Amino acid sequence: MTLRSPLGRVQTRPPTSALELHALRQAAWQKQGIAMIAVADIADDWLRQAITNEADRLYGRRREVSP
Repeated sequence: MTLRSPLGRVQTRPPTSALELHALRQAAWQKQGIAMIAVADIADDWLRQAITNEADRLYGRRREVSP
């Protein structure tokens, strides 16, 4: 049984799954040439730091998130 409520339209969507995120990243790369790579996924220390530096320059430094 489904109950309807006027608040249904403001209900948030559940978090995006890892597979959905991968598909979004893949589409962004293929359609717009935008690469979205998690910094933690970059194994090479030098490359990771270079990408972090460029992202900081373009978008500003990230705020540290406590666990």
